[in-house]
Amino acid sequence: MLLRVRVTLPDRPGALGQVARTLGVAGADIVQVVVLERLGGRAVDDFSVVWPGAARVERLLAGLAAIPGVQVDGVWKAIGAPVSGGHDAELLAQVAANPADGLATLVDAVPGLLAADWAAAAFVPADWAARADAPRTLDSEPTIAYASWRAPTPLQLPQITPLRARPLIGPESTRYAIAPFGRAGLVLVVARTDEDELPAAAFHITEVDRVAQLVRAAAVILGDRLDAAVPSAL
Repeated sequence: MLLRVRVTLPDRPGALGQVARTLGVAGADIVQVVVLERLGGRAVDDFSVVWPGAARVERLLAGLAAIPGVQVDGVWKAIGAPVSGGHDAELLAQVAANPADGLATLVDAVPGLLAADWAAAAFVPADWAARADAPRTLDSEPTIAYASWRAPTPLQLPQITPLRARPLIGPESTRYAIAPFGRAGLVLVVARTDEDELPAAAFHITEVDRVAQLVRAAAVILGDRLDAAVPSAL
């Protein structure tokens, strides 16, 4: 199976190689490394690895924990082959080529880009309560415009107001990335969930920025089609 392993490590010569060797000794085959952050003598890296399905992930975690200065931020299953930022332009080209299905194309593709479980585009009413414990009515709940195939049914969103690009930890420790389209209260929600005792990592700010850029570009490409997609009840 394909795993994404996020580690924080010292930003010094040899540290990355030590992590890579440890992953290899544990039985992981590295297929991609993405540097998310380098700041203050520390780095945050994502390793996409092929992991033997019968092997216990605890062996992998124990090996990484034994490296001085290394912290494991998350280990979770990734869907499909890892993809980099170079695929973003290709995705936007697909949205532009078929704008009638542009929103669905974007929502279906984003989980694969960010090693997430699912994504959904939702219309959030302007008067949706900002407090999680505030009373709500059915009419004031967000309306799902489109959801990717792995989204849960029924789909209940966390308290995502105010509508601004940001990471979010929701109920049951589900990790979210929020990115508004800037039109008609439409927002893209991307989610990672824990599975088989594998703790997924929260969305890094660079991942949030990436999806926010995709959403803004898609909003420019699709224009009034986004407004037309608003359910008539809203």
